[in-house]
Amino acid sequence: MIPVTTFRGRKVALFGLGGSGLATAQALIAGGTDVIAWDDNPDSVAKAAADGVATQDLHDADWSTFAAFVLSPGVPLTHPKPHWTVGLARAAGVEVIGDVELFVRERRAHAPDCPFIAITGTNGKSTTTALIAHILSASGRDTQLGGNIGRAVLTLDPPKAGRYFVVECSSYQIDLAPTIDPTAGILLNVTPDHLDRHGTIQHYADVKERLVAGSDTAVIGVDDSYCELIADRVERAGTRVVRISKRQPLADGFYNDGHRIIEAHGGANAVVADLNGIQTLRGSHNAQNAAAAIAACLAVGVSPDEIRAGLRSFSGLKHRMQPVGRRGEVVFVNDSKATNAEAAAPALSSYDRIYWIAGGLPKEGGIASLAPLFPRIAKAYLIGEAASAFAVTLGEAVPYEISGTLERAVAHAAADAAADGQPVAVMLSPACASFDQYKNFEVRGDAFVRHVAALEGIEMLIDAPEGGN
Repeated sequence: MIPVTTFRGRKVALFGLGGSGLATAQALIAGGTDVIAWDDNPDSVAKAAADGVATQDLHDADWSTFAAFVLSPGVPLTHPKPHWTVGLARAAGVEVIGDVELFVRERRAHAPDCPFIAITGTNGKSTTTALIAHILSASGRDTQLGGNIGRAVLTLDPPKAGRYFVVECSSYQIDLAPTIDPTAGILLNVTPDHLDRHGTIQHYADVKERLVAGSDTAVIGVDDSYCELIADRVERAGTRVVRISKRQPLADGFYNDGHRIIEAHGGANAVVADLNGIQTLRGSHNAQNAAAAIAACLAVGVSPDEIRAGLRSFSGLKHRMQPVGRRGEVVFVNDSKATNAEAAAPALSSYDRIYWIAGGLPKEGGIASLAPLFPRIAKAYLIGEAASAFAVTLGEAVPYEISGTLERAVAHAAADAAADGQPVAVMLSPACASFDQYKNFEVRGDAFVRHVAALEGIEMLIDAPEGGN
């Protein structure tokens, strides 16, 4: 835990007592803050009270006594309308912040020079975050990974000299972190997302921009118009900007050239990394992730040799284009995190011939947008509620069977792939939510790994999780 000492002896209101909210309340209390917490869910309030957190309906609180109001990032700050607590805080002139803001204030107060890498973007941020943390830890550095991935940021170990923090930040968290100031801040891309919470894509982009605007070094993907303009603005404001691209050469920055990452500077180009043969970093989207990781790690003092070693040993983000097993020329890939068509596209783009397991609880739009990738699919194995609708979309373009269950799909796909006679992938990339058959995409992905592990003659690349089917 990181005890929050910057509000020691003062009174702070907190709303939202889910996992990260409760952890935030406990971190404030550990640092000597007088916390009054509340939630719209009575069960969450009762749990917090049982854990020693003082609770009170904030409708009835005296807001003039609060030094700050800490809001859970899952609670609306601006759109579709501010939560009622936000209105009360603003009326009383109380600043509204979140757990990431508390972290950055603790870092400034106690270890301002400890390296801090923050990552955001519509797509790719989790893989980039995991990759950076792996490079740092593989090089022997004391590395803390958290934020929007894995552990809540205030449950990490406290900032100290020589400790590296790698923090994934959602737009909601950035919106509640007005003074965020990473050593290296990464903005990968901006595409329409979470507009129900931000109103317009421009506001969404403006929120993302704050992370890199406050950075010592801003690493910005320039393959979309929003980020291209952000890079120009941030640079004009005096911040060091490192541009990255997955699809175009740059005069200065890091870009993808096939499977090589090129550094361009002052008219000279040099290959800094070769991703050929790194199964966990296939595809242009992963080239962007790798370029961002390289730029950020260089900015915090990691050597090129350490970075290349970390890239080669990266095992991938669990459930995201994760090679889990191999049998002869067949690789088995767990992409269970692909819960819609857009999310499935990168994995389908990364292999030339695929035995594709898809389906589950369908999302709006189905898989029609994936039609340009259908020529890569040798056969589809359809499961869950979406099976019939997906079959209609595939039509005569792709051979398919309605397997029904994941276990049957794995068995049939593995048999067909073994008979193919050429390098192929058996891939779970469902383009659907999991909730018709599984609790979440993690449980679905773990089930896929167990079914793969049960195949005869399989060489597992990861350990199969325990549990039933």
